[in-house]
Amino acid sequence: MRIAVVSDIHGNRHAFDAVLEDLGKVSPDLVVHGGDLAANGAHPAEIIDHIRSLGWQGVRGNTDQMLWAPDDLPQLAARHPRLAPILHAFQEMIPATQATIGEERLCWLKTLPDRQSVVGVTVVHASPSDLWRAPMEKASDKELQTAYAFLDSPVVVYGHIHRPYVRHLGNLIVANAGSVSLSYDGDPRASYLVVDGQDIRIRRVEYDLESEANELLHADLPHRDWLCRMLREGRYLSPEGHS
Repeated sequence: MRIAVVSDIHGNRHAFDAVLEDLGKVSPDLVVHGGDLAANGAHPAEIIDHIRSLGWQGVRGNTDQMLWAPDDLPQLAARHPRLAPILHAFQEMIPATQATIGEERLCWLKTLPDRQSVVGVTVVHASPSDLWRAPMEKASDKELQTAYAFLDSPVVVYGHIHRPYVRHLGNLIVANAGSVSLSYDGDPRASYLVVDGQDIRIRRVEYDLESEANELLHADLPHRDWLCRMLREGRYLSPEGHS
């Protein structure tokens, strides 16, 4: 069975439309989403509605959960001081996203599980026990095995770090699907993953980035200049110094 994993859409309509077109060429039997559907983009409600209409199975991401649990962010920043600047920016953006998506969509996001397992593939957003922390692409084999081997799945796919990769660890394959939006690996194209048995491939997809950036700059969203610069550069930037 050919399974596509599409993660970290972050309200980016143009990138998502391009990925959908590419999925038409790949013809997967099943698509699973890896969470982080709405926040930090210009089109959060449209993305949620489209995902629901497609009937994709999926998991909750950290920026999905923060929309209904914003009071958790200060405590999280206290535990992880390095995350404090981005968590502060997120907290300022949450009300605008909540207002855009409305209560019914927020309630739907709450129904998303922490993991999905289908035909030998398990999908989580970050780590199975922590939506905010996950191994990076250069993590050691031991770190990846510690994080994911207990899931007892031959293939584990996650998102969150916005850096796609595939690692073979004996009987375990760990892969990151990358991100549809806000890539951090220096390549601003959308990314998703296709699992076809032992053949696991990352697909990069061109999209109309400038149209999306222009719509983001005109969105009623704090820190949109910061988000737009990351979108264009394809790398993580600190929110400090950006409005």
